[in-house]
Amino acid sequence: MENLSALHDMALFVEVARTGSFSRASVKLGVPGATLSRRIAAMERHFGVRLLDRTTRSVALSETGQRYFERCAHLVDEARLAQEALAETVSRPVGHVRVSMPVDLGLTYIGPLLPDFARQYPGISLDLDLSPRFSDLVTEPVDLAIRLGEVVGDQLVVRRLGSIEQLLFAAPGYLALHGHPQQPADLVEHACITSGSAQQASNWRLQRHDQAMQAMHAMQVQVRGHFGINNPGLIRLLAERGLGIAALSHNLAREAVGAERLVRVLPDWSFKPMAVHAVLATRMQTASVRVLVEFLAARLSLE
Repeated sequence: MENLSALHDMALFVEVARTGSFSRASVKLGVPGATLSRRIAAMERHFGVRLLDRTTRSVALSETGQRYFERCAHLVDEARLAQEALAETVSRPVGHVRVSMPVDLGLTYIGPLLPDFARQYPGISLDLDLSPRFSDLVTEPVDLAIRLGEVVGDQLVVRRLGSIEQLLFAAPGYLALHGHPQQPADLVEHACITSGSAQQASNWRLQRHDQAMQAMHAMQVQVRGHFGINNPGLIRLLAERGLGIAALSHNLAREAVGAERLVRVLPDWSFKPMAVHAVLATRMQTASVRVLVEFLAARLSLE
């Protein structure tokens, strides 16, 4: 703090020296003239030198003050330019943002939005790390993480961007062989492609909105299959090949449904929507990060 105070006093001295007047420097800096006089007098007492020759009408540099001014004026100017550049970076959407996100979230949801973002903010460049693992925002060079579901971490700043609803799909060929389930309990008789281990049953909790009762009904069923996969893209691929019933987001299944490689199963039922969050290490962010988060929040909320 003492160094910051010394730099501040140096800047006050330079402005008084340039204007040749406490009153003019006071107006330019927005600092009372009495404060300027007191701070520079404190500098003179601290160093044991006279920096300014004062009269009732003017202020002039002493010989020592002139030498000090010549050495520190450019430092004050450089510091001011650095502050202006920092303020510009914080306030304007120009810069570089490093983003981490799950692979299929990036491919299916975030990636299609990026062309519009690039057109709106041509001054922002992005490094995108698509990985199934969670990046450590404190120790790794990541500005923003986009995560699905609950976010754990007391020191993290979390912003909800939207949600993704998962539905049930299967290939027409699979349903022709094994029949269409009529209710969630029927799923125990089917091969289900899950995101857990194929060696253990997975709990699928499905919900249905009852329009007449204006209420939500939920049902949990334990399902099994021959495949447990932690990648939604591969789950979709195996479902298209007729290997079972899969839980997929609408966006991920859209193309396959349009091509009739997949059809909805239990169309009245769905999974609880999974939240999409922006995760930051601190609330102090550049304008580039802020506008990216706002852009994604506006667009994903419409999905």
